[in-house]
Amino acid sequence: MKRIVLVGVIVLIATILSGHCTARTGQEKARARMSDLRFGSYATSRQVEELATNEAVRTRAWKTIQHMGITKLYIEVYRGGHIVSGEHLTFMRDWLQEKDIEVVGGIATVPGGNFGVRQKGPLGWFNWQNEKTQRDLERVIRMAVDIFDTFIVDDFLCTGDVSEESKVAKGERSWGEYRRALLSELAQSVFVGPAKEVNPAITMIVKYPQWYDRFHLFGYDTETLPRIFDQVWVGTETRGRNTQRFGFVQPYEGFVNYRWLAGIAGNKIGGAWFDHGDCAEYDFLDQAYISVLAGAQELVFFNFGNLMQGHPDHEKIIAEFDQLAELAAFVREHPVVGVPAYKPPNSDPAGDMYIMDFLGMLGIPLIPVHEFPESAPVIFLPAQAAADVNLLEHVNKALARGAHLIVTTSLLIASPDSDELARVVKVGTNIQSKPIRASLMTLSPKTQKLEKTNVLIDLESPIEVEAGPGDILCTFGNKQVALLTVSETSSGSISLLNTHTYSQADFDAVGEVLLCPRPLGL
Repeated sequence: MKRIVLVGVIVLIATILSGHCTARTGQEKARARMSDLRFGSYATSRQVEELATNEAVRTRAWKTIQHMGITKLYIEVYRGGHIVSGEHLTFMRDWLQEKDIEVVGGIATVPGGNFGVRQKGPLGWFNWQNEKTQRDLERVIRMAVDIFDTFIVDDFLCTGDVSEESKVAKGERSWGEYRRALLSELAQSVFVGPAKEVNPAITMIVKYPQWYDRFHLFGYDTETLPRIFDQVWVGTETRGRNTQRFGFVQPYEGFVNYRWLAGIAGNKIGGAWFDHGDCAEYDFLDQAYISVLAGAQELVFFNFGNLMQGHPDHEKIIAEFDQLAELAAFVREHPVVGVPAYKPPNSDPAGDMYIMDFLGMLGIPLIPVHEFPESAPVIFLPAQAAADVNLLEHVNKALARGAHLIVTTSLLIASPDSDELARVVKVGTNIQSKPIRASLMTLSPKTQKLEKTNVLIDLESPIEVEAGPGDILCTFGNKQVALLTVSETSSGSISLLNTHTYSQADFDAVGEVLLCPRPLGL
């Protein structure tokens, strides 16, 4: 009997020891799935310098890298006037590569100290028109790119400068046109050109922020930059959705931004990038899932210091790594499908700013596209679609083949073909933007009549209509006004969605520049 017990104990111990021997660190586990999904992190310039000069910090950093399953680290060379020396950059590159961690250089192009010239405007960006800004940045680029094989330009390749110097350079162009032309030119002359001259084999990455409906105003050209750079990374940082600090951004925005830019960039598309800002429990994890659903196969956690400090969602991401990797592998073969929402490159949203984010959160599976979806059976056309000079022709062809179109009031207002589109939708011409807050109406089961509810809806314009089949109405004062109308055509059908998210006036009212200026009640 004793022998049986002893044998059993030995077997149990052997099993436990075997389990310990086969247990893998987060990094080992991550390496096994790198073809499906990988984790990276971005260390800011101050963090890089501390890592290079403090062995104790490096020891803690290595534990974080192993625990989180990090297989790539982006090490920043410059931010806010602080330049990391070539010696420290080389040391960190070699230290990481010895541990089989892929290394990418990075830069945050924000002013500080005597570096460059700060813009005249509400945000802490550069005056890119000034030659000192251009010279200072080119000098850093030439120093850094000889150390790295890959280099990323973080999401400050933009400007809101309104100095006299920039006004003169702008001339008769709009601020958006001028800034896109300027930053496209400098992307080549300050970044990619000098980098390739020093290191012809280097891969240059541009990283877009998440505020996609504002890119065109501040220099982020979505046509030229993907052509100039070798790869494109995308910000999917949506953070906490109910805070003023980072805007009332909806989680669906990360999906919209990545999918839209992926369509434009094609095979140049790369990783998704998000941060810890304003992230309560589950917010950080949500960003990971929304990025993977959009098609990202690399997630970059900003920043490495926050990663070392910890967050409640870090353990969740580690625990759910296999699920995320399985999802990434599935989405690679079966991209998410839905209703195409048309937003041409560099298009203005008028009163439909970030509308796709909110409709997505209502459960409507919108898929942003940068080209008109010629064969789609259902198409959503917000104000952004007005940038297409051939839109009316596209609309007529789509209706002729039996498609169902949903257009917004802001599109009717913004389009050069406003009157023709209004006639197709069967509403009056000369519609104007007069945002109102109206009460939703619903059909009473008792009286079978429309009755006012307590639900308030933001409408773009007080368009008076009589109720028709499929229509959804609101009441404003003593008027019945449209929220949604449905009109049949000879072959297809067209609906008018009369909602208002945000316009420039909403941003100006609270001094917001980039992100959602107020909640919409979702």
